[in-house]
Amino acid sequence: MAKTVQLLLTENVDNLGIIGDVVNVKLGYARNYLLPRQMATVPTDDAVQAVAERRVEAEKMVALHRKDRDALCQRLTDIEITMERSCNNQGVLYGSVTQEDIAGALNSLGYAVRPRDVRLPVAIKRLDSYEILLKFDADLESTIKLWVTSNRELDEDEREEMEFDNEGNLIEKPAKKGKAEEKSEPAASEG
Repeated sequence: MAKTVQLLLTENVDNLGIIGDVVNVKLGYARNYLLPRQMATVPTDDAVQAVAERRVEAEKMVALHRKDRDALCQRLTDIEITMERSCNNQGVLYGSVTQEDIAGALNSLGYAVRPRDVRLPVAIKRLDSYEILLKFDADLESTIKLWVTSNRELDEDEREEMEFDNEGNLIEKPAKKGKAEEKSEPAASEG
């Protein structure tokens, strides 16, 4: 039994082809997705001629869409966005910044970016700056700068650094008086 089947696309299908393309797809994809939604049919000469006119229009639309994406890539060069997030005192976010968050921020600035165009190599879970790749097509990509900042003032870590000597022993430092100790000391009498 064949594991793939050859079909004629009657609609544009992302990452597969445009109207009129004859494609090889896995049998399950054809049977469960393309054929029930009438996005493809068996490739016969009559079917190819029936979609030929729609294919010309689809090719024009693809060319126009690519031109728009190319212009968007040029406009996105050197764009920086800032996102405020809740985090702990060490700068670890309580949630993460997702592709949807970045695409939403760019859309609110007037850039038509889909979440699937945003490529994150790792999950963003810390306060920092990140270089984010936006890939619109195999050869259309742009990079933006993302700043993830805290939505509140972070408490400074007041712990002192430990120092060790050459043998690895802890160097004892004289204890500093805390604020509570300074207030409790009796005032020296003058006289």
